Amino acid sequence: MWRSESTPTDVRVSLTVLATEDWYTHVSLLGRVTELLDDPSLSDMDRLARHHTGAPYHMRDRDRVSAWIDVDRWHCWDAAENRDVPHH
Repeated sequence: MWRSESTPTDVRVSLTVLATEDWYTHVSLLGRVTELLDDPSLSDMDRLARHHTGAPYHMRDRDRVSAWIDVDRWHCWDAAENRDVPHH
């Protein structure tokens, strides 16, 4: 596990994904980083790159770290409904 001297122990995170065709439609996740893992083989980066581009991640000369989160809450909004839901 990677951690620097300046890395806080209780890291909060939020992630929002917007719909391509309508930025009012989105989902947001709020939670805490529970684990930071080195990704020396870039397997996590490759999985994301293949999903989005169809090819492995192209910058092989840089170190990468994966942050795993526990979701505390999620929120979504679309034309039909607004939901703000605690995750258990």
